[in-house]
Amino acid sequence: MKHLPLIWSGIWRKPGRTALILLQVAVGFALFGVLQGLKSGVERLIADTRADVLSVQPAVFGAAPLPIAYLDRLRRIPGVKLAQATDGILTTYQKPTETVFVMGIVPSEDYLTLLGDIFQVQPKELRALRNTRDGVLVTADFASKYGWHIGQRIPLTSSVLQSDGSATWDFEIVGLFADHEPGAGSFIVANYAYLDESRAQGKGTLANLYVVASDPLQAGEVASAIDRTFANSFNETQTVSFQEMRAQQLQSIVNLNYAIRAIVSAVLVALVFSTAVLMMQTIRERAPELAVLKTLGFSDRAVFGMVIAEGLVVCVVAALIGLLAAMIVFPYAGNFVPGLSMPIAVIGFGLLGAVFIALFSAAFPAFRAAGLPLVDALAGR
Repeated sequence: MKHLPLIWSGIWRKPGRTALILLQVAVGFALFGVLQGLKSGVERLIADTRADVLSVQPAVFGAAPLPIAYLDRLRRIPGVKLAQATDGILTTYQKPTETVFVMGIVPSEDYLTLLGDIFQVQPKELRALRNTRDGVLVTADFASKYGWHIGQRIPLTSSVLQSDGSATWDFEIVGLFADHEPGAGSFIVANYAYLDESRAQGKGTLANLYVVASDPLQAGEVASAIDRTFANSFNETQTVSFQEMRAQQLQSIVNLNYAIRAIVSAVLVALVFSTAVLMMQTIRERAPELAVLKTLGFSDRAVFGMVIAEGLVVCVVAALIGLLAAMIVFPYAGNFVPGLSMPIAVIGFGLLGAVFIALFSAAFPAFRAAGLPLVDALAGR
């Protein structure tokens, strides 16, 4: 504790230089925080996504929708715990720019287990939907945006015509549901039976089939069994888990592992060398002062520890500033990946990195300071 005033005065001997070190380290760790936060956050999102939920879709993009008869066949495949489906129509409300996707489901209790990764719904809301043929569930965001309330009827316009030729679909709001990613979606939930019976074309077909595997570890085998079941049929399938879909979506944004490791490594190496150069210059300028400390009885070990402590204080404080800035900026970067958040572990790794940089960059200047010849240092040589 008695050396703290000396350490503090040593840090601020050249305020401009200290400010420069603080700035470059803070900027470096702000970049580290954002990039490593994106990488770690994406990996956590993928790990948290359910691997036992499988999506069954047409094998060829843009192919005809799958027939509803596939549902019964799916339920008979070994390893399938339950199977459900969704379909929908794209509509607009009041203005062509206000799009609302109406997702039709079979409102059974399966959805309390199956689609937690898509939306959350309470049993009573699901019962209200099941008991109202033309009922819909809406999100609180939609209700607030358009002034909707339970019991209200809403007309939606769609290019999908009804059997009577009408382009206007009339629904009654019977309850609310929670979007899995608040603010990211723009859909409401309706009865599939009502949509299918009312539309003029595409009756008896489904856009998406969902399966829950009995054993998550066997999900890959179940997916292969599903695709083999419908191989060589008019409607072949391609089955992937939600976890695989999430990984493909996120990896398509950027090759995070390669890009982030390369950038973060370059930033940390640059910080080590730039900080070491500045500290070496500081030690050369302070040689007479350090020599005076030695003549007053400070040991080589004490001088070494003071220089290391100065580096640690500057780097750790600057890293904290940079990581705090990264936490403030991260939500804006996270907008590119809905549901992404910065893991707290990134802060811990950042502080460990700051300690490493401080020790590595201050080690040589500290050894130099500890081994200063008194006569040469006092003479300014």
